[in-house]
Amino acid sequence: MQPIRTESLEWAALPHINPHAAGLDISATEIVACVRPDMSVTPIRTFSTYTPDLEALADWLQACHVTTVAMEATGVYWIPVYEILESCGFKVYLVNARHIKNVPGRKTDICDGQWVQTLHTYGLLTNSFVPAPEIRALRAYWRQRANLIEHRAAHIQHMQKALQQMNLHLTEVLSDITGVTGLQILRAIVAGERDAQTLGQLRDQRCRRSPAEIAKALTGNYRPEHVFALKQALALYDFYTAQIADCDAEMERQYAALQPIADAADLPPQTSRKRNSHSKNAPQFDARTQLFRITGVDLVAVTGLDESSVQTIISEIGTDVSRFPTVKHFCSWLTVAPHNAISGGKVLHSRTLKARNRAGQAFRMAAQAVMRTQTPFGAFYRRLAARIGKEQAIVATAHKIARVVYAMLKHQRPFESTSQEAYERQHQERELKRLKRRAADLGFQLVPQSG
Repeated sequence: MQPIRTESLEWAALPHINPHAAGLDISATEIVACVRPDMSVTPIRTFSTYTPDLEALADWLQACHVTTVAMEATGVYWIPVYEILESCGFKVYLVNARHIKNVPGRKTDICDGQWVQTLHTYGLLTNSFVPAPEIRALRAYWRQRANLIEHRAAHIQHMQKALQQMNLHLTEVLSDITGVTGLQILRAIVAGERDAQTLGQLRDQRCRRSPAEIAKALTGNYRPEHVFALKQALALYDFYTAQIADCDAEMERQYAALQPIADAADLPPQTSRKRNSHSKNAPQFDARTQLFRITGVDLVAVTGLDESSVQTIISEIGTDVSRFPTVKHFCSWLTVAPHNAISGGKVLHSRTLKARNRAGQAFRMAAQAVMRTQTPFGAFYRRLAARIGKEQAIVATAHKIARVVYAMLKHQRPFESTSQEAYERQHQERELKRLKRRAADLGFQLVPQSG
């Protein structure tokens, strides 16, 4: 199949929005770069994906007087290309592949590259949101930490399996076998202790179960092969815990390197309702203070959010929300806003788009955290859940929390917490005004009930 010749396309009437544009088609082993025929003697060149070849690609684009480059977001192959071109001063567009794939006849990498270059020249491609380089570094640390926590969780299950095979019902008397009491007992078993009464005395004073109950649960069949499996699972748990601590140290250094916009001394005291809401998987450093330094607002104070969820949000969207023109753009990118399909003035369907958005997932988890709270967000969720169902109510509540976070970051204003009674009173007043307008439109008048 012959490559598409951009000069033969009948688009002469369209203006060139990006006249010095290039298009890249990226794969695991090679990159096809395309420019306009009048920009180079060889407008199509193929480069390997080794770092020297990427630097040669940047040099060739500069020689062609290219100022902006468009590429598809293909797996993770685009990341080194994006970073090198960005460091060389190019304005790089990262394009969603779904926006440009539905064109028949394009069956080669050369045609793909030419098509990307043509669309970008005429300004028909939308740039995907990519945070600033320092935020991308923070995001990489935070995602790595999340992967480590996920891997460590599997070894907790392995420890539970080994205990169950030895008929040790430690999970029945302890809510968390990786707590203080659980780890002391597990380390003693691995060290060779078999006496149930001795193991029961290792309980922490804060444990609700008595030593006798724990001793009864630890009377079992200590088979050597199962103890060996427990030993290895515990060692792997400790290894991942140490790796998470190293990741926390790197994240703390990255936070310190970010440009602060607020003084940590101005951080308001934490409210009593959130003082004891520390997650076990939360970072070991003072993340709340660091987040306040780089954002200028205390996002942890928002109902439903904690240090971990706020770090997920900030590592994904950054501290500057000006990339999103309005709060509607922001919520749409988070996939917590309805996407309406309208034809002939009629809404055919309205649903949220499917996307793997970690920040949007963090807002959904925040919505689940406020479901039973006596707060305005909790009252809003329960009111909607009774009308449209729990799943849609979670998305709507996540949308409401996202709007609050956007306003805090954009206007640098603190979170204003109101009571559930005040929210219910405001909702009742709005409902009463709506009913009065409706009655007036129908020629009626609302009269308060006497007595």
